Amino acid sequence: MTAALATASHWFTYPNINPVAFHIGILSVRWYGITYLIGAMLVYLQMQRAGSRARTGMTVDQAQEFVVYAMIGVVLGGRLFFLIADVLTPAAAGGNSISHYLQNPLDIIAIWKGGMAFHGGLIGAIIGIWLFVRRNKLAFYPVTDEAALWIPVAIALTRCANFINGELPGRLTASPIGILFPDYPGYRYPSQLFEAVGMLVIVLPLLWWIHGAVRRQDGQVLWAFIAGYGLVRTIVEFYREPGIVFLGLTGAQYLTIAMFILGIVMYWQVSRPKTITTTSGRVRTT
Repeated sequence: MTAALATASHWFTYPNINPVAFHIGILSVRWYGITYLIGAMLVYLQMQRAGSRARTGMTVDQAQEFVVYAMIGVVLGGRLFFLIADVLTPAAAGGNSISHYLQNPLDIIAIWKGGMAFHGGLIGAIIGIWLFVRRNKLAFYPVTDEAALWIPVAIALTRCANFINGELPGRLTASPIGILFPDYPGYRYPSQLFEAVGMLVIVLPLLWWIHGAVRRQDGQVLWAFIAGYGLVRTIVEFYREPGIVFLGLTGAQYLTIAMFILGIVMYWQVSRPKTITTTSGRVRTT
């Protein structure tokens, strides 16, 4: 089968872009790390805007503190979940055993090489944000609604960096859009770019459209992001090289389907009219 796929006609050639963007002395700055920096800057620039601060009640200094809390959560959660998934993934599918990390302890923290799990990063970010809003006595949903607006761009950039790194390739295909990735046999779907396009074409416009709605409720942007990402990633997983597979679906698909369902349910929940009792005893809805 691999030989047949290799002889098929294909439109694109892998560009072989250097994963290292530039050097500062002996320090190598990789595109992967730059994407995280750009994502953090986009979120900060949104959070420190006057309109955003009016909606969240944050100061400019708090906007800086917010990014620190969120990024620590992203890095710790993303790396931890990646390590768990990597250990559970069969060696034939590219996974590493616990003994590999015991023999190479530096690989446990080698995030500069890639290796971050989105779901872990999301959970870590939410925990970090929760700690931040609790410490600063702010409302959770207004803060997360503002933060979520540029996350699809950050994810798209990170997936482009995955493509540059030659990691997370798609499944084998005879399609003309298949690409021959280094260190992988046969032509494969550029599934990293599929997800990047989905984030920019579907999720990003959806979030900004909801954010600009006249009668928007707190929490709608956050849960729209959760549902939108779940939908896009579930579809992309059909083209991505699977790691853990159970009953025909990948391990990631079970998580993303759950994200989609949870996002829809919670979006409906936060969108329901709220009943308010005024000081005069009258009841009204908003």
